[in-house]
Amino acid sequence: MHSVDERLENIRMIRDSAAAFAPAGELARVRGLRYKVPGFDDTVWQEMAGNGWLGLSIPEAKGGAGLGMAEFCALLEVFGAALLPEPFVPGVLAARLLDGEQLAAQLAGERLLLPALQEEIGSLYTTQGWAHLSKGKVSGRKLSIPMAAAADGFLVSTPEGLALVEANALGLNLDIVTTQDGGHFGNLHLDNVPAEALPLQTQSLVDAFDEAALGTAAYLLGVAEQAFVLTLDYLRTRKQFGQTIGNFQALQHRAVDLKLQLALWRASVEAAAACCDVGAPATQRRAAVSRAKARAADAALLVTRQCVQLHGAIGYTDECDVGLYLRKAMTLANLYGSSDQHRRRYDACMPRLTSA
Repeated sequence: MHSVDERLENIRMIRDSAAAFAPAGELARVRGLRYKVPGFDDTVWQEMAGNGWLGLSIPEAKGGAGLGMAEFCALLEVFGAALLPEPFVPGVLAARLLDGEQLAAQLAGERLLLPALQEEIGSLYTTQGWAHLSKGKVSGRKLSIPMAAAADGFLVSTPEGLALVEANALGLNLDIVTTQDGGHFGNLHLDNVPAEALPLQTQSLVDAFDEAALGTAAYLLGVAEQAFVLTLDYLRTRKQFGQTIGNFQALQHRAVDLKLQLALWRASVEAAAACCDVGAPATQRRAAVSRAKARAADAALLVTRQCVQLHGAIGYTDECDVGLYLRKAMTLANLYGSSDQHRRRYDACMPRLTSA
């Protein structure tokens, strides 16, 4: 068991190594990959796997580093600040549901399996409804799979369990929908597609989904904080009426409001990560994750939109970097559950928490 100081040092080193790998201000690669398929760089993905980041939160017994959600969220904040397009959170979510050789290949970057869990845009995971597994074949549909065109296969949730289908399997059709940030989501249509049934406990699926939701909240925090950094720099340098616009009290008040939003958001993410890491009861963990993701979904759009507005007209041009952060927030705000969905889950958890 690491001491508090050792753990803080680990988190600092993770941040530093990730920032060196993906500097926040260098967006030429991100811009070059927009609106192209698969939308990210396989060489970068291999480097991420080689750095052990895909297995950061996977237990050591399964070949991972066995670190906690605090480390995982710290890594994702840096990735968010750099607008990293690689499907890191979906890749880790899939790894959480794998074992044996399939898991080893995923962690090594040799195969990319992506989870197909959602049946409505902005929904939580589901094993009910639109996909069914019978006699080694799966039929149905799944929606909103990030960067799906790059997948070697998909992990499809069904009432009968988890089904692994190959991306090139007969009867599988993938519709690509371009997203605001220049990436894409895939909508999966399955018609008697050959599938490998994988063992799955419902609790494992819920835990994996919660990790993805919290990781997305942390990624969005990095997105919004970097947008705020760009905005403060702009307010300090842009001149109007003979002085920098950062001296205008009305703009200062708006910047303070955004800073408060970011502080509350960070506290919520860190509290949820701590709750997961100390092994709190399941209901308490669910409530903490949903609180963080609901706040992230709302605050990400609020902060990045305000940052664009504080840039004035230039903020709405594609050449201005701050707009890239707004587009990323718009793309990811509802991934792994919208704010409404997570508020409902939080409300459902509260009676059990108060009666405990």
